[in-house]
Order: sequence, then C-alpha cells, then structure tokens
Amino acid sequence: MGTAEHKKDAPKKVTIAILTLSTTRTIKEDASGQWIKDTASGIGHEVVYHRVIPDDAATITMTVREITENLEPQVLLMTGGTGITPQDVTIEAVSPMFTKALSAFGPLFAQLSMQEIGSAAIMSRATAGLIGSTVVFCMPGSLNACKLACTRLIFPELGHLVKHLKGA
Repeated sequence: MGTAEHKKDAPKKVTIAILTLSTTRTIKEDASGQWIKDTASGIGHEVVYHRVIPDDAATITMTVREITENLEPQVLLMTGGTGITPQDVTIEAVSPMFTKALSAFGPLFAQLSMQEIGSAAIMSRATAGLIGSTVVFCMPGSLNACKLACTRLIFPELGHLVKHLKGA
C-alpha cells in the first residue's frame, strides 16, 4: 500500500495537546500555541490541552508524563526551549522519554528553515518521537517556526502518523 492509500484511510480528526515552554510568556501572550490551537481546531482536530510552563527540565518532564499518561492525546505539540541558550532544556527533558525517535523531523525542519532564515537554521534542535502512544513534536517557539513546522510537516501527516501508531 502506498503513502496516498495510507493517508486516504487515515483518521481525519486526532486529539492534540499543546505545551509551550517559556519563562516570559503567559497563555494570553502565547501567540504560537494559540495559532496551533486555532489552526488545528479549524482543520477538524480536537485540542484537549493547552498550557504554558517554565523552561525547567524537571517541570517539563513531569508535565509531559502527566499529559501522555493521563490525557493520552494522540499528538503533543511542544513549542519553545529548543535553542542553544542555557535556558533551552526541552530536548534534554523530553528526548530521553522517547520510545522511538522520528529522526527525519529535525533535519527536514532545518532544511525548510534554511530556506526561510538562512544559516541561522543551524541552531535548530527541533525533534520528534513517540512517548507511549503519543507522537511528540518539539519545535522552536517563534510563531514563524511553528507555522512552518505545522503547515509543511506536522499537520499533513497527523492522521497518517496516528494510523501507524494503531498498527494499521
């Protein structure tokens, strides 16, 4: 069965949790998270969670565990904390929890970023993987980066990813 056939039979609606990592923004100032929420809802997905938490590794790990174990969304979209400053700890907190990595996401995102922001794309540490039965994407916190990741890579594959997770 080809990719087109897989996508044709994939779910059109998935459950999504959104987690923004920021020590400076509140939920009202979370333009990236709000854009993801509005866009995902607008294309028919169900957003079951949206929260902003601080860039703190222990808090991130605990919150991701709570989300994946208690809410069990099919997808967790995380924004922020993927850069190289000392405060950027999302990757270090989340990637050890992956049971499988989606290793193509980071390089594909960097390639698309290169077209938009040039050589600054080298600082991207975007990553993705599976935690239990949840697909987790960690992307930069800027609105433009979230739009790029979601529209070009994530949203077109959500149903397809969930279908594969179910073993179909």
